[in-house]
Amino acid sequence: MHLVRVAAAALNQTPLDWDGNQARIVEAIRLARREGVAVLCLPELCIPGYGCEDAFFGRGTILESWRILQELLPETKGMVVALGLPIMHRAANYNAVCLVADGHIVGMVGKRFLAGDGIHYEPRWFKGWPAGKFVQWEHDGHSYPLGDQIFEVGGLRIGFEICEDAWVPNRPGVELASQGVDVICNPSASHFAFGKHEVRKQIVLNASRSFRATYVYSNFIGNEAGRVIYDGECMIASSGHLIAEGPRLGYKDVYVTSAVVDVDLARMVHARTTYAPTVDDNVRRITRFDMQLPTADLPPHANAPDDALRNDKREEFSRAVALGLFDYLRKSRSRGFVVSLSGGADSAAVAYLVHLMVTLATQELGVAATCARLGLPEGSCTTPRAIVRALLTCVYQATANSSDTTRNAARAVAEAVGAEFLEFDVDPLVRAYVRTVEGAIGRELGWKSDDIALQNIQARARAPGVWLLANLRGALLLATSNRSEAAVGYATMDGDTCGGLSPIAGIDKAFLRQWLRWVEHEGPAGVGPTPALSAVNVQAPTAELRPAGAKQTDEDDLMPYPILDVIERAAIRDKLAPKEVYRVLASRFPEHGRDQLLLWIKRFFRLWSQNQWKRERYAPSFHLDDENLDPKTWCRFPILSGGFARELTELDNVVPKSG
Repeated sequence: MHLVRVAAAALNQTPLDWDGNQARIVEAIRLARREGVAVLCLPELCIPGYGCEDAFFGRGTILESWRILQELLPETKGMVVALGLPIMHRAANYNAVCLVADGHIVGMVGKRFLAGDGIHYEPRWFKGWPAGKFVQWEHDGHSYPLGDQIFEVGGLRIGFEICEDAWVPNRPGVELASQGVDVICNPSASHFAFGKHEVRKQIVLNASRSFRATYVYSNFIGNEAGRVIYDGECMIASSGHLIAEGPRLGYKDVYVTSAVVDVDLARMVHARTTYAPTVDDNVRRITRFDMQLPTADLPPHANAPDDALRNDKREEFSRAVALGLFDYLRKSRSRGFVVSLSGGADSAAVAYLVHLMVTLATQELGVAATCARLGLPEGSCTTPRAIVRALLTCVYQATANSSDTTRNAARAVAEAVGAEFLEFDVDPLVRAYVRTVEGAIGRELGWKSDDIALQNIQARARAPGVWLLANLRGALLLATSNRSEAAVGYATMDGDTCGGLSPIAGIDKAFLRQWLRWVEHEGPAGVGPTPALSAVNVQAPTAELRPAGAKQTDEDDLMPYPILDVIERAAIRDKLAPKEVYRVLASRFPEHGRDQLLLWIKRFFRLWSQNQWKRERYAPSFHLDDENLDPKTWCRFPILSGGFARELTELDNVVPKSG
């Protein structure tokens, strides 16, 4: 047997945080060394951070990354470590991984296939490395091998696929397998999305099976740069078997996942297949480095932990957004959160997620370490509930149209999660604004003629007070709009959209309501239910901006949320025309007649087109799936457009009347 311990590390990095990023890389290397690791794979672009965006165009970013790499070399004594960084070659930037062994740079590989879809814009900053090309890269008076190559260190053959390289049909692993590599390292920055874990796992397993190699997959963890959350999933697979899997969505800065592999056994498995490796080393450059790899004294073992997140969107949503809030809070150096708590579903969800953030962090890190990570004074909080109280302030802001039902629900939720609860009476402000405008235009405002304006002024009058409170406390104001509202602009700009972060803007209202009922009765694993949410869940969603006699509800103003969300997915995600959307609705909701469905479709398309300017102005939100409406990360649409006028006019003629 030739036993070698390999490892992948998950890092919670921050773009351009040179000292912090370097310290976390050093911690990962030292943790791996203590476990006897011979080969360690770190995430792509781990030195500067993946989310540097246009800072990648700065020469300072390239040079500082290289300087940090040089400073890290002594840490790799006796080990082989893969480090990601940007490099420049002949006036082009490349996303590269550098293989370092025993304190020396062995060579570098450039990423071939750049991620350019959805939230990814890699082709803006980098060029894809051309297949089969190899050069000697000159830098600072030294020459380094760069390009398509396999590294042979201590008799172990190591190759690379960098993130997206593994997601394409003609992936580099095919050529690596033909050269008989022992280990394929995949340094990745693979963002969280619902259900993506299983897809990623299959890519790793299938690669190890078909390439007859050990596959080592590393990733980032946490909210690196603001919008994107990484789940930190690290995996090691050998010959089609998952032998090690790291935790997901955790609160530590560094996780190292290692496993022992029998290199000789894997080679014999390869030898027994009909798949014949090439005997010509000239197919791909072989770069050799002589060193004695540390050998493992433990047999191969399986280490695939049970995962409460697996195949449960409710658990994934809970833990991903909670972790996103945790990192956003500490990395923005804010001293807490403020939520305008209306007594409705959206603001209750936001307040609960802050509570969950503290609960999960203290479960993993402990109270003292959580306080330290969040910048709370030492000894100021001794329980998770005390931390929530120190961080979260909820404000119920009443107008003449507010009810005791929502006031009591808001208070119950704040008490249940442990937040400070305040009440503002903003009705005098609303009346003052109305009187001011009436005096200027020379007429009274009334609900028959000025409905929308009178609703909006109530929402806008609530903004200055909570902004003031957030400023006084150095806290971050959280907006509470959801994705369904964003789709149709059912939110008052500079009112309920106010905030520095919009944590639920990436999720639809139908799911959110289901999730709140689940939290009320069951809750995340290890956390349990929150019965106080019943005060919210029994209500029909309402903006509560019209007089009580109007019996206003969101769904009366718009349409049933499940229908709105089906239209949104069909029209925006799937890019279906109005007539095609009708066919989808008619098959899904046969209980509704033709005219009703046409009314809702027309309403959606008109509101969608009219309100792109609102989506452009939303506070940053978290990317949770491929249905995001954020124009900065996923869904672009013109602010000014024809508004589907022709398609909607023709809709009545295209869809025949029944009978």
